[in-house]
Amino acid sequence: MSLHAESITPFEFELVDDIAAAPLPAHVFADDALIAAISRDHSLQQLSNVRSLPGIDGPVYGMPDMHEGYGFPVGGVAATRLPDGAISPGGIGFDINCGVRLLASDLDRETFQPLAERIVHDISRTIPSGYGHGGRVSLEHAALARVLAGGAREAVTHLGWGVTEDLDVIESGGCLDGADPHAVSERAYQRGADQLGTLGGGNHFVEVGAVETVFDTRLADRLGLREGQVTVLIHTGSRGLGHQVCTDFLRLMDAAQARYGIVLPDRQLACAPLSSPEGQRYLAAMRAAANFAFANRQLIAHRVRGVFQRHAHASLRLIYDVGHNTAKIERHGDRELCVHRKGATRAFGPANPETPERYRDVGQPVFIPGSMGTASYVLVGTDEAETRSYASVCHGAGRVLSRGAAKRQVAGHALRKELEAHGITVRCPSNAELAEEAPEAYKDIDRVVDVVAGAGLAKKVARLVPLGVVKG
Repeated sequence: MSLHAESITPFEFELVDDIAAAPLPAHVFADDALIAAISRDHSLQQLSNVRSLPGIDGPVYGMPDMHEGYGFPVGGVAATRLPDGAISPGGIGFDINCGVRLLASDLDRETFQPLAERIVHDISRTIPSGYGHGGRVSLEHAALARVLAGGAREAVTHLGWGVTEDLDVIESGGCLDGADPHAVSERAYQRGADQLGTLGGGNHFVEVGAVETVFDTRLADRLGLREGQVTVLIHTGSRGLGHQVCTDFLRLMDAAQARYGIVLPDRQLACAPLSSPEGQRYLAAMRAAANFAFANRQLIAHRVRGVFQRHAHASLRLIYDVGHNTAKIERHGDRELCVHRKGATRAFGPANPETPERYRDVGQPVFIPGSMGTASYVLVGTDEAETRSYASVCHGAGRVLSRGAAKRQVAGHALRKELEAHGITVRCPSNAELAEEAPEAYKDIDRVVDVVAGAGLAKKVARLVPLGVVKG
């Protein structure tokens, strides 16, 4: 045995290599059952490899939902030092600023239930889903460039998708400054032109649920949540535009590495110094793709609000929107760092100046969704997470089965019937795509969240259960 994980606390493990001395620590937040699941793929080795990035700050972290990804593991967090530390597209991922937003309705579960079929069906007709599907909005180049520069701000202020109050409770105000639409390739523009307001495929979803359990009444009151309340979770990202940005810059950085004397153990970690022309151009393009994702979730939320208004005369209030595939320039202690979060989200506590003013007394809201047949959690970040994980937590339950394995083991039509037997209305383009996201393809969400809370990274606020799901 060479690389393996050794327990250092009940909820934290450290990677140990019996052969080579590690340059920096690598920690994984997990319990015994989760670390066993994580150890079945190559994600521990991938996390170890991340330590080789130029300018890496330490430690690097794996979240309890960690699983194998491209270069970085999904659920990986790493920071590099400015000005010359590396930025790696593999540390952000192909779906740049994929994220989750939570809206709370003024409906109770009992009122919603007779309307569930109609509302979920209308959402499925209003929000296009599935791989490669375009939407009802098609923007000319100049208009799309304004979205890439302005994100949700542009969506609200000039396109009329939502209300200005939404911007107060979106990460970074719904717009990453420093985005450059000119850094985005023409092919990326083409792929994104008709994809605003669409879910895409894979694990993306719109889920109508209800608050089943409140763990902390004070925190729930501050967020505006109560037991029995109907909620909506939206999970999607930057679609084909973000995928193309990642693809373009992986190629560019792979070709440029030799010029900067960068040698890495895995070609998928391709990177460039942040101060380099390639690093600066990628950062500007990544921010533009992130803004596209903010605008995408804004439009989807706007349309879901319309559905609730049509069928129930109900309103939806945005609680928060947080991204989980980004690189952000942040100050941690006395260091200015580029924090890569791939399949991981910010979890800022009350003391962090970037926590939205509305939540400055309790901490930034955090969402950890499960699969469509299990629960999702609302939490708030802690100041302790600042020193434990660069103020980061996981973004979901994390896969234990690949999509191919899930399809081989689960019959989509049977899963659909099983979910509906449990009172969950489901809309999905195909049974095969439904099987890919079966509950058994994911880790135990309750266990994952217990690790997050036990490690002090976030505090549990409420547990949500699904009532209706529109799957990508």
